[in-house]
Amino acid sequence: MFTGIVEELGEVVAVEKLGDSSRFRLRGPLVTDGAAHGDSIAVNGVCLTVVESADGEFTADVMAETLTRSSLGALVPGSRVNLERPMALGGRLGGHLVQGHVDGTGTITGRVPGEHWEIVRIALPTGLARYVVEKGSITVDGVSLTVVEAGDDYFTVSLIPTTLQLTTLGIKQPGDPVNLEVDVLAKYVERLLGGRGTAEATA
Repeated sequence: MFTGIVEELGEVVAVEKLGDSSRFRLRGPLVTDGAAHGDSIAVNGVCLTVVESADGEFTADVMAETLTRSSLGALVPGSRVNLERPMALGGRLGGHLVQGHVDGTGTITGRVPGEHWEIVRIALPTGLARYVVEKGSITVDGVSLTVVEAGDDYFTVSLIPTTLQLTTLGIKQPGDPVNLEVDVLAKYVERLLGGRGTAEATA
C-alpha cells in the first residue's frame, strides 16, 4: 500500500526485453536504501517487486499485463520516473490510500500556468470517469492529487511548485501518457451497490 507522495525522482538505467515482458533497472538511491529482494517499490504509480538491489539501483521484472495496461512500456534508458516505497504501518498517511494497481492510462491534453501553480488537463479512458469526482483523490503517475474539475471524459488537477519540481509531472507535455489509479473505495462502493464496472486494474 502506498500514499501517492513521491519520495524520489529516479531514472531508468536499462530495459531488457524478455519476450512479451521486460526487466527494468532503475536508479533511486533513497528508495533502495535497505531494499531487498521481494520488496515493493512504486514506479510511476505501478507497484513493482524488487529482484535485485545494489549501489542505489534496483531491477524489477514487468510482465506483459502491466506493460499493456500502463505507460511503463514506453520507458527507455534515461526516462525519469516517480518512485515511492510502501507506507509503514503506524506512519502518517500524507496522500490517500494507493494500491499501485493502475486502472488505465490517460493523456495530458493541456497545461495552463498560473502565478505559482499549473492547471493540467488529462483525458480519461473509457470507463473511469464515473470514479472521478470534484475534490476527490486520484493518482497520476503515482502522485496523489485532488481533482479540480471532473468532466465526462477528462479531469483537471492543480500542481503546486513542489509537485512540479520533484515529480515527472513537471516535465510531462501535452500528448504524453500517464498512469491513472482511481480511488479504490469508489470501486468497492459501486460493487456493493450492485454496479458492474468495466475498469480493470493491473498488478
